Amino acid sequence: MAATKPKRAPFEIQGHSVVAGTRALINLPVGVFINHAQVDLTLTVIHGRLPGPTMLVTGCIHGDEINGTEIIRRLVKTGSMKRLRGTLLAVSIVNVPAFLNRSRYLPDRRDLNRLFPGSATGSLGSRLARVVTSELVPRCDLVIDLHTGAINRPNLPQIRVTTADSSALELARVFNAPVIVLAPQRPNTFRSLCYAEKKPIILYEAGEALRLDANSIRHGVEGILSVMRHIEMLSQRKTAARKKKIDPIVCEKSYWERAAIGGIFTPLLALGKSVTKDEVIGFVADPFGGNETPVTASREGVLIGRTNEGLADEGDGLFHIAVFSNLDQARDQIAASNQALPDTNDELDDHPVPYDPFMEEVEPTDPPEV
Repeated sequence: MAATKPKRAPFEIQGHSVVAGTRALINLPVGVFINHAQVDLTLTVIHGRLPGPTMLVTGCIHGDEINGTEIIRRLVKTGSMKRLRGTLLAVSIVNVPAFLNRSRYLPDRRDLNRLFPGSATGSLGSRLARVVTSELVPRCDLVIDLHTGAINRPNLPQIRVTTADSSALELARVFNAPVIVLAPQRPNTFRSLCYAEKKPIILYEAGEALRLDANSIRHGVEGILSVMRHIEMLSQRKTAARKKKIDPIVCEKSYWERAAIGGIFTPLLALGKSVTKDEVIGFVADPFGGNETPVTASREGVLIGRTNEGLADEGDGLFHIAVFSNLDQARDQIAASNQALPDTNDELDDHPVPYDPFMEEVEPTDPPEV
């Protein structure tokens, strides 16, 4: 009896062929480091046995935003990938040179997310952008790009979408992060490239650089799986196992409260909390024992980002506040979103990450067998 043939053609890229129902790690050449080591873009391809959409998930376009790398690591390990329809393309580390340097930027100090669509004959970063542009974007139907805040600048889990992009906004609602921020285009970004190529893209921002944050990771993995179910790459969960859905809040405006004077900065507000106009949300102190200058909210809203840096220069951004038409509703729904997170013993949360070692406990695990 003849063997059953796959129901779809292999996935082909740069001479590599991934048979339906299998997965592969593929290195796409980019260039050469100064020590003559090869610079590759490592692509995970999971090619489902049955036809369906092709989704691209990217992490570490900024090399120190490692939450995205961990989200993708957990995503490709989930058992549901065995039942995938369509194709998942996952790049857990886009900006390899910056990742190796634990830096946001490329070795020449350029921002990779300002170099798209790139050039095959340009700088190393421009060549890297070009590989993404020419090899990955044309092969996908939609994109999820994973980011964090900068060092010492955590973000509340949020999705950023291009203003007036209705397809991306639909995916953002399905992702179900606490907040959706409508953002204008920025030239030469990955988001602007995908928008120009008519590939719906949502940008997930959560946590901060060089730190793994449990809530950010859980929101990210669950959000991607929710999108995959929505576009029928995965089967819907059974009713009893479904996560409670909390409608995200859409924000059209946000602003930064900045330091009126330099000094030692102390925040008084946690991410996700609401603020009222003229409320004191932090203070900047004279390091020589003089005045403490309060930082007050000029408008009511919800804190979606802040600095944890203990020092502030005059003019530094301290609090990122989103403005909503219904503040009470926004506060309640953001709180409900955090309460709806999966438990730490969930299949997707294989290594719970404590944010504060003095306040959180992690169940000990058995040592690996030798």
